[in-house]
Amino acid sequence: MDRREFLKRLGLGTAVVATAGACGRGKQEAESGTEAGPVPTDKMTYRQFTETGNDKVSILGYGCMRWPTIDVEEGEEPKIDQEAVNKLVDYALAHGVNYFDTSPVYVQGLSEKATGIALKRHPRESYFIATKLSNFSECSRENSIAMYRKSFEELQTDYIDYYLLHAIGGGGMERFRERYVDNGIMDFLLEERKAGRIRHLGWSFHGSKEVFDEMLSLHEKYCWDFVQIQLNYVDWHIAKGSGIGAEYLYKELEKRNIPVVIMEPLLGGRLTKLPDYILSLLKQRAPERSAASWAFRFAGSPKKVLTVLSGMTYLEHLQDNIRTYSPLEPVSEEEEAFLLDIAKKIDEYPTIPCNDCKYCMPCPYGIDIPANLLHYNRCVNEGNVPEYTQDENYRRARRAFLVGYDRRVPKARQADHCISCGRCVEHCPQEIEIPKELKRIDEIVERLKRNGKMTKRQPIINNI
Repeated sequence: MDRREFLKRLGLGTAVVATAGACGRGKQEAESGTEAGPVPTDKMTYRQFTETGNDKVSILGYGCMRWPTIDVEEGEEPKIDQEAVNKLVDYALAHGVNYFDTSPVYVQGLSEKATGIALKRHPRESYFIATKLSNFSECSRENSIAMYRKSFEELQTDYIDYYLLHAIGGGGMERFRERYVDNGIMDFLLEERKAGRIRHLGWSFHGSKEVFDEMLSLHEKYCWDFVQIQLNYVDWHIAKGSGIGAEYLYKELEKRNIPVVIMEPLLGGRLTKLPDYILSLLKQRAPERSAASWAFRFAGSPKKVLTVLSGMTYLEHLQDNIRTYSPLEPVSEEEEAFLLDIAKKIDEYPTIPCNDCKYCMPCPYGIDIPANLLHYNRCVNEGNVPEYTQDENYRRARRAFLVGYDRRVPKARQADHCISCGRCVEHCPQEIEIPKELKRIDEIVERLKRNGKMTKRQPIINNI
């Protein structure tokens, strides 16, 4: 059971909004029922930027990476459903959400413009804009400044409240210096902050402990105003990819009194698409709570957290998150222990740590990388990746995997088209060995198609 189905069964929400999914599947969402009551408009929890600062930021931040899109023909450029974006932004502002986080590269370059159109319809002082210098492919001074200025144009604003150096960590400190120091961009941004066109300057992080520590050592020089990190109850202790847990990141920032912005509180939705038996543990504990609400309460509980970002494509997700944070009920010590135990159980499942951020896209060979990885994860969670032909449910699971694969991923975009060029790997914030995983998925598909006989020495599922 995924998050949308869970919310429907609870009868959350009363509003109707036409939206399209992150994959472009349009759907009319109509939720009814009164079990959860109305969505509060005046109970949102706010955090003060600093003890002396004036910013009162909603603990729920709107991540603009997953704006709803419109169905297009295969091969056509994506199109954002601007009407749906406007409705979501209006609803968020009316219910206390005032922080909107975007980037020049989100939704294949369309997010900033759509966000700017929606926000421009409201008083500028009623919201905070966060965007990023996403100069991954071309980091010359000229191109970086052009990207910076383009953000102002797309967002239709003359100042940016929270400006980030995007995805620090990939390529180490050498890459940081190449993107921001050697080209003079750090000096430029510091002058922009001094002039007031940037109100707060920070960075988002995906990297090693060594890079994180060195970036913090530059705090005295650059006076970082805030830092954005990945934090959730799975990553708190169980570090993937870089090997550094969220607890360490948070506590180092807390020591320095640096405000923290949280990304990936749901691990790209994976903490809502849980195996049924794990979801049942959460429901036994609190039948009225969604799986997402547990994750958001955990992420928002640390006191130095300024805001928790969520990419809310659907209105019912926005409503659920507003309820969770209106007001926030911090997790108790006993609840924290419960969630960390849940994290251990989740970690036993051999899913691929894909957060559907789409930083790996577009693939030069047309592969829909996230769709391939997420289909595999879905099948693992649902028990539809059979290990052996002798399994009692082998036929059912085999059919579910193969039929679902063809439905969710067009044949021209499936894993068998990967040539292992590796271009996607350098962009993956989770440090997934994408070609290796695509090859493994292709081997599973071919083996299931052949219905070949497997032994215990040839399991399909391998722990990651």
